[in-house]
Amino acid sequence: MNRIDKKFQELRKKGKKAFIAFITAGFPNLHITEKLIYEFDKIGVDILELGVPFSDPMADGPVIQEASSQALRKGTHLIDILNLVKKARKSVNIPICLMTYYNPVFCFPDKKFIAQAKESGVDGLIIPDLPPEEGRDFIQAANRRGLDVICFLSPTSSLKRVKLISRVSKGFIYYVSLTGVTGERNNLDSGIRRQINLIKKYTKKPVCVGFGVSTSSQAREIKSFADGVIIGSAIVKKIKENSGKADLVKRVSNFVSGLKA
Repeated sequence: MNRIDKKFQELRKKGKKAFIAFITAGFPNLHITEKLIYEFDKIGVDILELGVPFSDPMADGPVIQEASSQALRKGTHLIDILNLVKKARKSVNIPICLMTYYNPVFCFPDKKFIAQAKESGVDGLIIPDLPPEEGRDFIQAANRRGLDVICFLSPTSSLKRVKLISRVSKGFIYYVSLTGVTGERNNLDSGIRRQINLIKKYTKKPVCVGFGVSTSSQAREIKSFADGVIIGSAIVKKIKENSGKADLVKRVSNFVSGLKA
C-alpha cells in the first residue's frame, strides 16, 4: 500500500474526501515549485499532481499550455522534476503523482523512468495519451514497483470501458468532467453525478473528478458524490497572476486553502 492508498484509507475513516491540487512543475521556476510542495503539504492538500511540461499538451487548456511553455523555456526537464521530488521527500509525506505525456517517458526510457520515479518518491503516474490497451506492459512494470498508474474515464466512456478502467486503474480513477481540455468552467456537466454512480457499481476504488473544476462551490458539489476533487487551471492561473511577487507562495497557498476549506 503506497501513500495514495493510505491517504484514501485515512480519509474514508474520517468521512472526508480528497482535495487534489495540480501545478505545472517549473512554472514559474523549479524553486517556486519546491516551495509550493512544502506549503501544500503544510496546509493539508491531500494529493499533489505535478505536471511535467511538454511541447504538445493535448489534454490541457490555454492556462496550463502557457505554463508548460514557460517551464520548457526555463529548461525544465523530467530528470529535474524527479530530482526535485527526491529532495522534497526528505521532509514531506504528501502523495505525489506526476501527470506527464508519454513522449518524455518513452525517451527516458520506460524502465529507467519507472525505477527512477520510484526511487525519487513518486507515488502515481497519470499519462493522458497512454491508454491501457497500448500501455499494458508499462502499467504492469510500474505496478510491480509500487507505482500507481491512474487511468481516465469521461462522459463518453462506454460501459465496456468503465469495466476495463475499473479493473486496471490503481490509486484512484480520474473522471474527466467534460468533453474537452482542462480549464475553468462556469458550470459543471449535469450528468456527472449519474456517471460517478454508474462507475461505483463496478469498483470500490476512489473516483475523483477533474477538468473544469475551479471554484469552491463546484468542489463542494462534487464532494457530495465523488471521492475527491482535482483542481489545476485555477491554481496555475493564480500562480501566473502573482508571478514575480515576493509573496507568491503565500498568496497561492491562501487561495488553495480557501478551495480546500
